[in-house]
Amino acid sequence: MIRRLFVQAGAASSLLAIAPFWIAAHAQNTGAAGQKRQKIVIQVSDNDPAKWNLALNNAKNLQEDVGAANVDIEIVAYGPGIGMLKLESPTGSRIADAMKANVKVIACENTMRGQKLTKDDMLPAISYVPAGVTEIMTKQSDGWSYLRP
Repeated sequence: MIRRLFVQAGAASSLLAIAPFWIAAHAQNTGAAGQKRQKIVIQVSDNDPAKWNLALNNAKNLQEDVGAANVDIEIVAYGPGIGMLKLESPTGSRIADAMKANVKVIACENTMRGQKLTKDDMLPAISYVPAGVTEIMTKQSDGWSYLRP
């Protein structure tokens, strides 16, 4: 009995010794309220304004549910979904609102080249990546959650 208590006390002191290092290593993954910081990448690859609005609704609802300070959200549009980010997009004002709320909105340059689009054809202030699929794959391998509405 005494030996078991000694072993448990030794384990506890070992945990106390490494606790400051663990806390420092994981501090960057916590949000304002001490919650684990969530990260999600949302794919938009359909030429469907209803899907575009659904993706924007998902982003907004997620920020409201977990707190905007506790989540990183990236919407990646490619293929037929690139229409969401064109100047004449019916969701243009909602995209501007999402970006003001710290949602990162990204266009695929491969798709833009394929559709002969330039940055002048796109909504202002969006971001760009060489390949939307690669961006999604990289985010997932970095531990981001994935959503395709």
